[in-house]
Amino acid sequence: MLTLDKIFHASVVLKDIVRKTSLVRTEGIVDDCRMYLKPENLQRTGSFKLRGSGYKIAMLSEEEKKRGVIACSAGNHAQGVALAATKSGAASLICLPDTAPISKIEATKRYGAKVCLVNGCYDDAYNKAVELRDEMGYTFVHPFDDEDVIAGQGTIGLEIIQEMDDVDAVIVPIGGGGLISGVAYALKSIRPSVKVYGVQAAGAPGMYNSVRDGKIETLESVSTIADGIAVKQPGENTFEIVKKYVDDIATVSEDEICSAILALTEKQKLIAEGAGAVSVAAAMFDKFPIKGKKVVSLVSGGNIDVTILSRVIERGLMKSGRSATLLIELLDKPGQLKDVSRIIADCGGNVTNVHYEHAEEIEDVNGCYLRISMETRNHDHVKEIADALCAEGFKIVQK
Repeated sequence: MLTLDKIFHASVVLKDIVRKTSLVRTEGIVDDCRMYLKPENLQRTGSFKLRGSGYKIAMLSEEEKKRGVIACSAGNHAQGVALAATKSGAASLICLPDTAPISKIEATKRYGAKVCLVNGCYDDAYNKAVELRDEMGYTFVHPFDDEDVIAGQGTIGLEIIQEMDDVDAVIVPIGGGGLISGVAYALKSIRPSVKVYGVQAAGAPGMYNSVRDGKIETLESVSTIADGIAVKQPGENTFEIVKKYVDDIATVSEDEICSAILALTEKQKLIAEGAGAVSVAAAMFDKFPIKGKKVVSLVSGGNIDVTILSRVIERGLMKSGRSATLLIELLDKPGQLKDVSRIIADCGGNVTNVHYEHAEEIEDVNGCYLRISMETRNHDHVKEIADALCAEGFKIVQK
């Protein structure tokens, strides 16, 4: 059974395997609370997963290590198992969904594992791993629904309370529930007054739905940029622990996740993947009652594919009003673009792209559309520019 003693034992076993990630005070991300980050994106392998897999593999017998281990993962657990197995001298085989970012697949191989790509999502990779386990006799290292794995993740809770014993609330990402189960159990066992909040992507709300309805439910599909928490069904153990120890669960949208990734990159100089940023998104967009509180948001991982990062940043800029596009209907005559550009410049905006097109649906035969993209400060700034354009007679069709 999961006990506080087991979590303390895990912290001793993991001492030479994982980094102790110190809390970081945030600046300018959330203004109405004192927010700190637990930056597990700076962990070895780039995520918290090394804690659970490291402890699980350390607890295996020599015979089990000799037979080798198998795991399934969206990427981060794969890297944790690969590194932990290599350090212990065990062979490892990882089943990954073929939708996993290339960067995570290649990193898993670099840490010493063999990789088996499976068509579908995490749950399809899980089924394949179980099939190979039964066929080949490997020891299965579950990514979340295992007491040793949960105990390993719980060491994060110990570190938080040891560094900040007056913390009011801790916000934790949820996929299958292993991370929040360990963290919540550790925190509530030591300091029951601490609030523990969980966050899921709106496109993968398996634990959220299950807790809401009082029974484990399986999603038909998942769709989210937060691939590390794209899990269709929570675990049996984690479901029970979350029901007992977690105070509330919320979901965040794709735009909110992108905004959080952008805020962490720009204001904290930290790179977070989607799954790692959901806890910050929840704080940014008022998902929990944390005003005036001392809060820790757990940034669970930073293994984001750089090809995705640029698209995420652009989406985050749009969501926060840092980038905007206006569609303006005007007459096709000299000086129109000059006037539009002047108004935007006078308001402090910066034009980055202009697209001009005729449109048959415009009543005036000399009419045209001007689609103009700008760098702006925020949503209020976008409104200021739009109002200034309208004041000088321009018709804004879309913004």
